[in-house]
Amino acid sequence: MGTGKMKKPARLKNLVSWFEIPAINFQQAVNFYNYIYGIEMETFASEVNSIAYFPIVNGVGGAIVAGAGSTPSDHGPLIYLNGGTDLNNVAGKIEEAGGRIILPKTWISEEGGYYAIFIDSEGNKLALHSKS
Repeated sequence: MGTGKMKKPARLKNLVSWFEIPAINFQQAVNFYNYIYGIEMETFASEVNSIAYFPIVNGVGGAIVAGAGSTPSDHGPLIYLNGGTDLNNVAGKIEEAGGRIILPKTWISEEGGYYAIFIDSEGNKLALHSKS
């Protein structure tokens, strides 16, 4: 701590800059997210790990990762994935794809919208968020 005038901290556009969802059964996890989002993830594999990237246009990106240290868990931080215009469009596919809804679409507030919590095909606890 100096005695000089403190600068006002810069505001971050996004607090999260990247996320990774751990997987043991890599292809099962890729198939799960491809199905619930109706996407085709780009995948890469090396001797060390496998990674599948969520396709994004702009904003925060992320991936599914399998390899050393990638252990699925329903404990720890909760990541909220974009549920689109209505998170039921994604949530409605979760159980069919091998996941489990643990909290269905729930109202937050007029400003906050809705959220739902689920367990993916690998046992990770995640959430969805949408404005409607």
